[in-house]
Amino acid sequence: MTGRAVGILAVASHLPDRRVSNAELQNEHPDWDMARLAERTGVYERPIAAEGETALDLGLAACRKLIEAGDLDPTAIGAVIFCTQTPDHIMPPNACLLHGALDLPPDVLAFDITLACSGYVYGLTLAESLIAAGRAGSVLLVTADTYSHLIHSQDRTTRCLFGDGAAASLIGPVEDGEGVVDIRCGTVGALGDRFMVPAGGARLKKDPGTAEPETDRFGNVRTAEHIHMNGFGVLAFANEYMPGAVRDILDVNGLGVDDLDMVIFHQASRVALDSLCRLTGVSSDRDFRNLDNVGNLVSASIPVALADAVSQGRLAPGSLILLCSFGAGLSWGNALIRIPAALTVKT
Repeated sequence: MTGRAVGILAVASHLPDRRVSNAELQNEHPDWDMARLAERTGVYERPIAAEGETALDLGLAACRKLIEAGDLDPTAIGAVIFCTQTPDHIMPPNACLLHGALDLPPDVLAFDITLACSGYVYGLTLAESLIAAGRAGSVLLVTADTYSHLIHSQDRTTRCLFGDGAAASLIGPVEDGEGVVDIRCGTVGALGDRFMVPAGGARLKKDPGTAEPETDRFGNVRTAEHIHMNGFGVLAFANEYMPGAVRDILDVNGLGVDDLDMVIFHQASRVALDSLCRLTGVSSDRDFRNLDNVGNLVSASIPVALADAVSQGRLAPGSLILLCSFGAGLSWGNALIRIPAALTVKT
């Protein structure tokens, strides 16, 4: 990157008050083998949005944490990027609604992106580019999803895995030698149908037929308006593409896994993380996980984990970390980050 260094200056996470435990799911579905599911997912409880609570609500709450703590001056924001696959409306974008709720100046650009699990790293790419190009002095990157609105109550493949949550990150100039070292992203769009909601867009509009439930051969129930996740297919994608992508970003920067202080993988599932650690050579002392009590938070997964790692004292200024994301699209993004001295977190 040319010009002044860019990095993450502040991160705030916000999770819904309601939490759903595995015991609650077991009581609701006595036929589900929750012990086996917990072993595979690594999730024991997850935050779930209340009725009427949206990704915009969660993202706004995360932003207000930064403002109240003095870590975010709304008048200094040059751009707002909101990453979500569960927006309040088809239009206008959540970013514009957030702009209004925060009463930001009219010269602030605002837009949404919809990349889900890889969205945070993609958002960092966009934020870094806007700042490097002189289009914004700082960028407010909000990642929030409420996948519970897209999950059928009788689909154990998704119900046991995903949680709802948000993070707000302030991206801006940092000292030389800090911040973003490198970011590399990729896509395998031909595999996009491995993780999708078939109905609700222009290709397949909602109608009485799309609301009809169907049961797959494993007993999972969903409609065309709910998430269809080929878990084995997504895992195969991650195992095939992510190890090489991790090696690429390390090799081009003259680094090895042992040079990293921490790797924060997208908190996809225990099975996925165990597999990726084995394939990439990431040792357990460098692998940070928080999915046991939050689940897979989609676009908020990595920044919430980052905030948790900092708040637990696992990272310090100067720590070199790799943010490794992958998911819907199918897409991925890896970011090498040197933790800035100015980084603050609110959880």
